[in-house]
Amino acid sequence: MTPEELKQRTKAFALRIVKLVRAMPRSIESRAIAGQIIRSGTSVAANYRSACRARSRAEFIAKIGIVIEEADETGLWLELIIDAEILPSDRVKPLWEEARELAAIMTASSKSAASRNTRQLAISN
Repeated sequence: MTPEELKQRTKAFALRIVKLVRAMPRSIESRAIAGQIIRSGTSVAANYRSACRARSRAEFIAKIGIVIEEADETGLWLELIIDAEILPSDRVKPLWEEARELAAIMTASSKSAASRNTRQLAISN
């Protein structure tokens, strides 16, 4: 998957999170979770774009780490929405699966970048 495709995918994920939050009931627990998930879910896309503009491999790895954390956190909030029965699980589970997939893709990307960094250090020494 190219960086442009991942930009589109993370943006689509953020938009799906926004729509999910709109569908949540107005209860106190829903509002608390909605505030958290809107921040973490949209942060995945924003931080991925930032990682794509990294000035060094080390900066890229650090920024991708933030994307991984935000995707994982979003997964937690989605699990809570399911477990607390705030929305039907069939509506939330596809988003939860996407959060897991995005975290896995970003983890692989981080490992690949770190591996290249390690190989280059070994070659230059």
